Amino acid sequence: MKRSTMVLWLTGIMAASASVANAAEAIKEDFKPSTLNQPQQAYPQVNSQGYARFRIEAPDARAVSVSLGLGGSGGTTLAKGADGAWTGTTAGPLDEGFHYYHLTVDGGTFNDPGTLNFYGSIRWESGIEIPAQDQDFYALKDVPHGRVQQVLFPSPSTGTQRRAFVYTPPDYEKNTSQRYPVLYLQHGWGEDETAWSNQGRANLIMDNLIAEKKTRPFIIVMTYGMTNDVRIGGMGSFDISHFEKVLVNELIPYVDTNFRTLKDQRNRAMAGLSMGGMETRTITLKHLDKFSHIGLFSGGSITVEDINNTPGFKDKVRLVFVSYGSRELGGNRGGGPGGPGGNRADPQATAKALKDAGINSVFYVSQNTAHEFQSWRRSLREMAPLLFK
Repeated sequence: MKRSTMVLWLTGIMAASASVANAAEAIKEDFKPSTLNQPQQAYPQVNSQGYARFRIEAPDARAVSVSLGLGGSGGTTLAKGADGAWTGTTAGPLDEGFHYYHLTVDGGTFNDPGTLNFYGSIRWESGIEIPAQDQDFYALKDVPHGRVQQVLFPSPSTGTQRRAFVYTPPDYEKNTSQRYPVLYLQHGWGEDETAWSNQGRANLIMDNLIAEKKTRPFIIVMTYGMTNDVRIGGMGSFDISHFEKVLVNELIPYVDTNFRTLKDQRNRAMAGLSMGGMETRTITLKHLDKFSHIGLFSGGSITVEDINNTPGFKDKVRLVFVSYGSRELGGNRGGGPGGPGGNRADPQATAKALKDAGINSVFYVSQNTAHEFQSWRRSLREMAPLLFK
């Protein structure tokens, strides 16, 4: 959910853009290479305050800038040095966590050769990681690790072989008699099925939660949530029914056949971020025979009207989890559908109304983050222990 001005979610979000710096604040010169840099690459760098510094070798260029965040709103103009390299530091610290960015060199869009690339904004974008105070929950630790594997499954409805990534818990290969619940976890618009394990670190979040005995082990399935070509600004015409067929009629049977799953409705969940939340809401409400746990991360809300219009909701749904970054809530800072920025009801009030109606409704706010992966990493951490109890 990146450079577009996507009607449903992205209006006015600051996301990864540089926040307004305190005029009296001095930038600390304790910069270190970003953890997402390619091997032996010194730039980009981040410091302990969250500032980012870039250095691009382009001696023949006339102008170089860095665009961070949604809509490129966090622009940083680089200055050319005597050695022909262009350098610059963001005007203020960035929010903690992962951010997409790209370079503009003489009007052309390019990736930074110093860092790894991540699929977002319908293209491979450069990525930078601002160390977070709570990064321990998605850190790579000396604990038993699960496996993320690519699978290719037949899709008669689209006439193709489609790809999914499947996370299996650490003990899946050892305890071959054990069967597991399944979470179908969807990415956001402009991203693909690699997002949750690469940008979101879903596998490490699960490994750490399982090691700490904070969650029941379960399988996670991540697949591409688009079945037709949707351009920037065209989400209003996106027909979810095509992906619904892929997920419900093709992917779920494939997973249940090829993995040791618990195949009943009580042991199947669906969640997604932003566009993936919209897909989750639409598909689960139509298929309560398939899903018992619902998670919407910056992707709308389920209302009392929804449950009244959906027969069996109270009996079949065991959890409705809704989350947002704190910067998405209030004013017009991009609350998304179901949030203030989406010109709809307050999602926190909506969640409370569900609870008052007898639904196991949980609302979570990620502090000091916007429509970005740190919000969604934290959301997965909070939701996972609530699943399949």
